[in-house]
Amino acid sequence: MNIAQLDSSVIGAGVTRRATTMADGRELIYFDDPDTTLGPERAVDARDLGPRPETATMRQDVLTGDWISVAAARQNRAFLPPANLDPLAPQSETNPSEIPSLYDVVVFENKSPSFGPALAEAHGDAPAASNPPRGLDDLDALGLGRTRSSVGRCEVVCFSPEHEGSFGSLSTTRARTVIEAWADRTAALSALPGIEQVFPFENRGEAIGVTLPHPHGQIYSYPYVTPRTQRLLDAIDRTAPALFQHILDFEQKAERVILRGEHWTAFVPFAARWPLEVHLLPHRHVADFAQTTDAERDELAPMYLRLLRGIDALYDTPTPYIAAWHQAPVHVGRDTVRMHLEITSPRRAADKLKFLAGSEAAMGAWIGDVPPETSAARLRDAVEGVQL
Repeated sequence: MNIAQLDSSVIGAGVTRRATTMADGRELIYFDDPDTTLGPERAVDARDLGPRPETATMRQDVLTGDWISVAAARQNRAFLPPANLDPLAPQSETNPSEIPSLYDVVVFENKSPSFGPALAEAHGDAPAASNPPRGLDDLDALGLGRTRSSVGRCEVVCFSPEHEGSFGSLSTTRARTVIEAWADRTAALSALPGIEQVFPFENRGEAIGVTLPHPHGQIYSYPYVTPRTQRLLDAIDRTAPALFQHILDFEQKAERVILRGEHWTAFVPFAARWPLEVHLLPHRHVADFAQTTDAERDELAPMYLRLLRGIDALYDTPTPYIAAWHQAPVHVGRDTVRMHLEITSPRRAADKLKFLAGSEAAMGAWIGDVPPETSAARLRDAVEGVQL
């Protein structure tokens, strides 16, 4: 076995970080559990890969100011492959997957990204972006036919080498390793030129549109502040800089609390849109994962697992969801936007899904199917029965 050159260091919670590159120059980083059974060596990615795709192009919707990334290379991504062709499994003689060696947790640059693969300056074998944004003022301006290169970075976070599963199926130790990886990547990606916001998330279930059953999430690094966060910044400007603390105080007094610890509280929000919707807020202001303490990360691992397993316990089959970690933008709102988790699911009954039709999809005018208090009561009962 040819041994890869690794840049290794021990980070929080005893997790070891080992960085290397893939055959086409993309970055790949192993995060080893503190009690890992893996050795320090990793194999070289010896595949013969084609050239990396050109950076995608963003087009501006002049009616809203939104930027739409047109990334045709994503059409080539894998779709529900069998276990022996899982692109997120460790490589074997019959499976030339993305990851050369057995791993605990691994993060790598997406082969067919929506943003990137290169920023204003190329790295590895990536082509340079030809028309990058010229800052936030440039992106805020409105005009017909405006385009910019979709500079940024998209990464895949593999939670386990197993073919099937989700974050909720991890051990507490492994969940803690993933949290450490999120914090490490948030700091690293926020430091890249041209990045304005970093977004870790997990899509779970075919009903959500997941194309790989492998337990994994993603991290998107945007060249702009996302529309959702722009609306949040406007709400803070119209109310109070401490809006998130006011929300936390309000929700902690309500009957919608699901779990409450020393550092985090999980609740169904007062104005929940989805049949299943849970928010998780830290008790102090932190802008992103990189600002959380070891104690906050230690409590988060088992609490998050209990929450996800409780959601799965509502029905006889696993629940589809989107787990979205909202973090403050890199350069604006750092003192007011508090990082938080929003878990949403379209599942409104064992055999029914909520589809976004006319009012929600076309007008953004939501109609809730389940009273938030009813949803919270069911979730509390389900979470209480969870054993880690």
